[in-house]
Amino acid sequence: MQELIDRILGMPKGQKIGILFAIIFILAAFYQMFVYSPRSVRIASLKDEIENARGERTKKVSLASNLPKLREESRKLETLLQQAVSQLPDKKEIPELLSSISGKARESGLEILTFRPQPENTRDFYAEIPVDIVVRGGFGSVVKFFDEVGKLDRLVNIRNIGIRNPQIKSGVVSIDVSSQATTFRFLDEAERKSLAAQKAKQKSKR
Repeated sequence: MQELIDRILGMPKGQKIGILFAIIFILAAFYQMFVYSPRSVRIASLKDEIENARGERTKKVSLASNLPKLREESRKLETLLQQAVSQLPDKKEIPELLSSISGKARESGLEILTFRPQPENTRDFYAEIPVDIVVRGGFGSVVKFFDEVGKLDRLVNIRNIGIRNPQIKSGVVSIDVSSQATTFRFLDEAERKSLAAQKAKQKSKR
């Protein structure tokens, strides 16, 4: 492995940068295929699970006033609902989650150039919170950062990966990597009611 690295470092600068971009392209394709796409599917699956669990819970609760067996089934459905919702933090947990993401970048050996949360995008029962991130460091550190974010208990998608400004200093390759990390939070009951009212109002105007 060291011999391969030494051979690469001995190549002309243009070839080294070409190899660097090839590695980054493979990295981005790997992340898109094995991390981002599965998590997007998981979001859609979570929505179905939560809505199904809510519907079943409501049905069981209405029938369980004097039936212990149905009450027990209702408690089990509540547990399943909470397990699904647990992957989406509520509003008060978002600052801690964003701090964890930036901490993972530093722990991976990256310099954070930009870490800028964007306005939320509300959906039926959750809100998307995009964060523009630009980091600087070696591609090995970038791989480690993406891997650590993928291991977080909460759902976080990283997309729109861009590479620029590759530099080789003292045999060490440094790159600037821009991306958008999108995390999600669970809307509370008041927010869901407000969103439903807005949609009903917009529909009535059509």
